[in-house]
Amino acid sequence: MNSGKIVSYIIQAALIMCIAACKNRQAETITSAGTKGNVGAHAVKIIKPKMVWIAGGSFEMGTADPMFPDAQPVHKVTLKGFLMDEHEVTNAEFQEFVKATNYITIAEQKLDPKDYPGVPAESLVPGSAVFTVPGHKVSLENPLQWWQYIAGADWKHPLGPNSTLSGLDNYPAVHISYEDAEAYAKWAGKRLPSEAEWEYAAQGGKGNQKYYWGNELKPGGKWVANIYQGDFPTSNTGDDGFVGIAPVKSYPANDFGLYDMEGNVWEWCNDFYRSDYYSHSPSSNPTGPDESYDADEPNAVKRVQRGGSFLCSDQYCVRYRRGSRGKGEVRSGSNNLGFRCVKDSI
Repeated sequence: MNSGKIVSYIIQAALIMCIAACKNRQAETITSAGTKGNVGAHAVKIIKPKMVWIAGGSFEMGTADPMFPDAQPVHKVTLKGFLMDEHEVTNAEFQEFVKATNYITIAEQKLDPKDYPGVPAESLVPGSAVFTVPGHKVSLENPLQWWQYIAGADWKHPLGPNSTLSGLDNYPAVHISYEDAEAYAKWAGKRLPSEAEWEYAAQGGKGNQKYYWGNELKPGGKWVANIYQGDFPTSNTGDDGFVGIAPVKSYPANDFGLYDMEGNVWEWCNDFYRSDYYSHSPSSNPTGPDESYDADEPNAVKRVQRGGSFLCSDQYCVRYRRGSRGKGEVRSGSNNLGFRCVKDSI
């Protein structure tokens, strides 16, 4: 099997095997975009893309938190300056790219039967993973309890074939694989951030604190990031204003003027993922290892993801905490995965 086409298949193949069983349930999973209120189809003023200059400097990268051994040891890194998108790439921005290039995302492409041995051909239909609230309390050891492979789910249909982007122009584009994000970045004359650039930008000059925004989860009693409140994965209270993805710029910017560097949607970085990379990472402008390796899926080609998503909580994931890392196979996507871009100069 081509390792470059492994779509986190331990999970992905199992999800695809469930398609037939899921078809009768799809109508139940196509709900709202995730706001507590009604998004509706009314006119929405589209937020124009903007980039923020991040001056170069030095910072402490990683965390000593024993919960995140792959983000250790903490080490000093020095970076040159760069420009970064002030928010995640939105549906409106991604649509401009697709219109200009006729690009077809991975989630919309046909599946190769050779990559899914034992899966019936009729089940090999394009789609992507969608978070679906279980109907009962489940073990947090098995993500298949809350992820469904939904045929027809993609960036244009974030919750499945019966959902649309109506009213969602300013929401982050999701179901975006690394390959999709890279293609967009090249078209836009940009690139994906290095993991070091992402963390430096997310720290916003604050340095060694528990969260990117400070040491309190709710500073001043207010939620400052779109994360999960309640009993994961069955009961999201939406106390922060959203039970799913939020429009960009819904929460305060950090001290660098960047929005949603934590929570909302995971963001791709350009670095290959290795759990041991920090032990020998260069101290000046690191760009990641030469190849990926994840002991959990040694044949999969993975890149780093950062920031956590609306599904992270103190019960599960917790990767909105400063210095924590995520990872994903380069052709995989889900409805909590997006990206933002950087440039070296104007």
